[in-house]
Amino acid sequence: MKPTNPTSQYLRMDRIPHIWCPGCGLGTTVNCFVRAIEGCDIPLDQISVVSGIGCTGRVAGYLKLDSFHTTHGRPIPFATGLKLANPKLKVVVYSGDGDLFAIGGNHFIHAARRNMDMTIICVNNFTYGMTGGQVTPTTPIDAIASTTPFGNIEDPFNLPYLADCAGSVYVARWTTFHVRQLIKSMKEAIQKKGFSFIEIISPCPTLYGRRNRLGDGLEMMQFYKANSTIQNGADTRDAVLDFKGKILCGKFVDRERPTFLDLYNTKMAERLGSSFKPYEGV
Repeated sequence: MKPTNPTSQYLRMDRIPHIWCPGCGLGTTVNCFVRAIEGCDIPLDQISVVSGIGCTGRVAGYLKLDSFHTTHGRPIPFATGLKLANPKLKVVVYSGDGDLFAIGGNHFIHAARRNMDMTIICVNNFTYGMTGGQVTPTTPIDAIASTTPFGNIEDPFNLPYLADCAGSVYVARWTTFHVRQLIKSMKEAIQKKGFSFIEIISPCPTLYGRRNRLGDGLEMMQFYKANSTIQNGADTRDAVLDFKGKILCGKFVDRERPTFLDLYNTKMAERLGSSFKPYEGV
């Protein structure tokens, strides 16, 4: 019998091979994601994936799920609409650091504040890989980009700390080297009720790695292995990333609080009494 890839049933194989560069970590993250949903025991017609623009935005087109490739910086508003229209859906936003935290940063903090029931997966490669390697809100100090040829001088976002402060109920960070931990974390985040967030540090050897003389994809993965420290429950304020510095990984936040729809139904029931019917979508 001809061997088959166990992940192929979750992928649109007619669109393979993908467009990502050799050494890019996006393929690894997709492999982890499909293995995570395989272990979640959620019917595939009840999972929707939303992405924005950029290299990571292409993920939605390769997954054999109901998926939406939206406009730049707007995957979270689209995902919010999906969730409100059909609260039974498990909605996952899968996008990049530039898309989610530059033009889309405002949407991220308010969706976390409201505790919208969705999972956000951010593949952070510290650059705009599809449009020329410009500086992003996560590019470390001193790192070179096409728009900062002498090194970045702007303090980058500490994404776990930002997600924590904004109200996320689940916050974790892994690299593409930590595949077993990432699969487990994705599974936990998908099954968690509320706004969950995972940051994945991923190599971009073509633009970020080459400009910063970090080597090819394999060498960047070896760097992750040698320089990552796992500390579950760590204070997210300590998760700052330095250029060529240590990478703090782990599950940092796992807490409970009412979701947006939980609060809506509770408050409306208090005000309207027996005449109120819980919101169940449109």
